[in-house]
Amino acid sequence: MKNEVIRLRKDDPDITLTTYVQDEDWRMRDAILVIPGGGYGMVCSDREGEPIALAFAARGVNAFVLNYSVGDKAVFPRPLADASLAMAHIKAHAVEYHINPDRVFCVGFSAGGHLAASLGTLWHMQSAVDMAGIEYGKNKPAGMVLCYAVLSAGEMAHKGSFHRILGTDKPTKDQLDLYSIEKHIDDRTVPAFFMHTADDAVVPVQNALLTASAMADKHIPFELHIYPHCPHGVALGDDQTSRGNPGWDNEAISDWVGDAVRWMKTV
Repeated sequence: MKNEVIRLRKDDPDITLTTYVQDEDWRMRDAILVIPGGGYGMVCSDREGEPIALAFAARGVNAFVLNYSVGDKAVFPRPLADASLAMAHIKAHAVEYHINPDRVFCVGFSAGGHLAASLGTLWHMQSAVDMAGIEYGKNKPAGMVLCYAVLSAGEMAHKGSFHRILGTDKPTKDQLDLYSIEKHIDDRTVPAFFMHTADDAVVPVQNALLTASAMADKHIPFELHIYPHCPHGVALGDDQTSRGNPGWDNEAISDWVGDAVRWMKTV
């Protein structure tokens, strides 16, 4: 496996892309950009980064983990520009990575799910494209996998995430609407796979339901998986990422990566 860390920004060594690329070059694979969560205050790469990448790689998908702008640097569109840089880099090196540049997906968790959803719905935002310095459209994923994702800035919002990306703890409704994903679903939005739990106490399931409903209204394809019970942050749902928390070791959820890969083949 080709495992290397690539700096995406010359001015910031913290913005990196880590590759998990199979060495065999006899077939062209799909690829996926993995975006861990952390409330835009940190990047949870230990549970939602490498373990996720390896799970997709084991199913024949070359994977790439993004370390993006968080904390004081999380004000949008900077994180979206980071994700755009990563997507453009993966596509530009498609031959080297043995992948189809037209089949590069993204998967995100919690606040990383918001960033993945932003990539899938706001890839055309000119300020992010300009900040990334890439050709228009090179950051558009083939589809997005959204795992217990922060999506809506409305009543069911994970407020801390939106406060960080807006740079204020007293945002106006207009500011919140700028990055409330369900309000930006249109014919430019890419297909989606949702994974959420009904009793998520941190990011309520309505985030997935509202966004899926908006996609249905616009006839954008999606697949929606709502599991009845599991705390927020389930990751792979097995003993590898449960880290001793029995609530995160959930057999009912643990094959969601397989479901996502099967869905990707339909896109």
